Amino acid sequence: MQVIILAGGKGTRLKPYTTVLPKPLMPIGDMPILEIVIKQLKYYGCKKIILAVGHLKELLSAFFNDGKKWNLDIKYSYEDKPMGTAGPLKLINPDEIEDNFIVMNGDVLTDLNFGEFFEYHKNNNALCTIATYKKPVKINLGVLELKNKGVVNYIEKPVLNYTVSMGVYAFKKETLDHIPFNAFFDFPDLIKKLISENKKVLGYDFNNHWLDIGTPSDFEIANEVFENNKNIFLKDL
Repeated sequence: MQVIILAGGKGTRLKPYTTVLPKPLMPIGDMPILEIVIKQLKYYGCKKIILAVGHLKELLSAFFNDGKKWNLDIKYSYEDKPMGTAGPLKLINPDEIEDNFIVMNGDVLTDLNFGEFFEYHKNNNALCTIATYKKPVKINLGVLELKNKGVVNYIEKPVLNYTVSMGVYAFKKETLDHIPFNAFFDFPDLIKKLISENKKVLGYDFNNHWLDIGTPSDFEIANEVFENNKNIFLKDL
């Protein structure tokens, strides 16, 4: 199992921390969030990782080096300008990418079984499989339902549930043909393009732990959840 980890963003919502530290090196418990991810991937059978880096890339390469510390083969792909979330994939030598591979954000705290997710993708012969999560979103307002300008219902502070991307994807290698070279291109752009071309794009439902550390409050919650569930997130300890 080969995994490409996106670790090149500036983490602007986590400033000022990310002014001097790339977001994947933000500590969860006593280790960087990306180290937790790498240990999980190793546990589930990953052998090769490519880190797509940009912002403060020297710190990331200094910490993770060639991956021997975790008995992994870690290589790097460098972007000199922001290229979105999907654009950096086009910078990687295609000869170094396997026929099926995982792409994920480097700041995801989850207990997703990456091995089962990858097998699901391959067994269903999908071009793309997206790990999905049911996310409740509270609306802190009174929501009105109208019909012909008349109010027919009043819902105070409803909680809406959305199916969201977990920032974990599995792709067939031919997906790279749908990404423009040397251009800013995000995953929503890619997924919508695949759908418009009637390609097979699947969702993979996941209902357990999933958090990112995009904001200071998310970062605090992730630390608390990790400290209370270390044996779930790191099964080899």
